[in-house]
Amino acid sequence: MVIFFFILFLYILTLLQTSFFPHFPLGHLLNFVLILVIVINLFEAQKGKLGLFGAFFGGFFLDIFSENFIGFWVLILLAIAVFIKFILRKYVRFPTFIQV
Repeated sequence: MVIFFFILFLYILTLLQTSFFPHFPLGHLLNFVLILVIVINLFEAQKGKLGLFGAFFGGFFLDIFSENFIGFWVLILLAIAVFIKFILRKYVRFPTFIQV
């Protein structure tokens, strides 16, 4: 159920990004779907899959509404999500409290 609402939120955010925000001075420079995918992957649990689903569907919606070829944003967002997951899993250690 959470994934469904997240996909719906990505769809609405993509519609706003491609149709409403370009009419503002800096609206065409910011990619809000990219920012959301990075934030979700940074703050999600290490074993979570919501960031990867968000990267796929966010990229899919950006591909549908952009003039690039299909798969461009899907590949970019999935590569960023997998890279963040790899870095967090390999190099970041969360502190554990050991009772002495």
